[in-house]
Amino acid sequence: MRSRRSLAAVVGLVAASALTLAGCASEEPAASGDATPSADASGATDEFPLTIEHALGETTIEAAPERVATWGWGSTEAAIAAGVFPVAVAEQTWTVGEGNLLPWVEEAYDEAGVEHPTVLTDAEAGATVPYEEFAAAEPDVIIATYSGITQEQYDLLSEIAPTVAYPDGPWQTSWEDTITTTSAALGRSDAGEEVLAGVDDYFAGLADEHPEFEGQTIAAIWDSPELDAVYVYNSSDARAGFLERLGFTTAPAVDELDTTNGEAFTYTLSYEELDKLESDVVVNYSQTEELAAESVKRPELQALPAVKAGKLAQLAGTIPVSSVGPPTALSYDYPDGVPALVNELAAVLSE
Repeated sequence: MRSRRSLAAVVGLVAASALTLAGCASEEPAASGDATPSADASGATDEFPLTIEHALGETTIEAAPERVATWGWGSTEAAIAAGVFPVAVAEQTWTVGEGNLLPWVEEAYDEAGVEHPTVLTDAEAGATVPYEEFAAAEPDVIIATYSGITQEQYDLLSEIAPTVAYPDGPWQTSWEDTITTTSAALGRSDAGEEVLAGVDDYFAGLADEHPEFEGQTIAAIWDSPELDAVYVYNSSDARAGFLERLGFTTAPAVDELDTTNGEAFTYTLSYEELDKLESDVVVNYSQTEELAAESVKRPELQALPAVKAGKLAQLAGTIPVSSVGPPTALSYDYPDGVPALVNELAAVLSE
């Protein structure tokens, strides 16, 4: 099974052959005018020009991008895993705070010796777009395959550089499609397929190690006492979907109770209706360890059949939760994410 260290080593090797390195990485984000190009054309395996169709139109990319900007979630990691280090990436305020890089992203840049990218301001979870910051980064392409950009935002970004949006709906791209579409936009489809093969091998290995997961029904939630409800992640969302790779089956009740008819990745279920969410196991995601501890004690959650039976697994903390929500090309084996949750699930099922 692949370790974090082996992944970083692969990234470093790809970077050494495909990138013009900037020497030692700076501790501060690189100034946009001086940022190192993301890649040279030698790493591309697909023919250009190429056209990517998506929900907001179609985008033609004339040549292998050398300066890549990413927006939303997952495209940064997908680009890096394919051998391209973006010069500008979206801020992840909820996870790591203003102006910081996700730990698995920072590790990849540092181990490859690439300057840190410009961190694009995103104080409103994608509701607003910093067009001036995008323009200052001078990208050849903007990749927003898992994002919530609107048609208007897409049109404005496309005036800065060719922009690739999500294939279907906002915030509904599977993490596998994020990897595939991002690598295709970079002309590195073969690299994307290799990344996905590594992901498949990793999860197959975990499933083999834990045959007790096979056939167990599962539901993934976020407890929200301020709403007297829980958020339930439906089967289209990666926070629930990746659990199926481990051998679990999404509980039928998860989609049967979905009040959005599958048009959103999550829905609220009031505490009064929790008894309807039948499953063998429940995974609860929490922002902090303290909130997770409170959830265990919350009498309302005892209405969940799995919780009442003592089959509650938890993953707490913004970084661990983000590493699986959804998983990315670099975070799917982050030690405090999937591996920690697998251990928790194994412990719960052994009781």
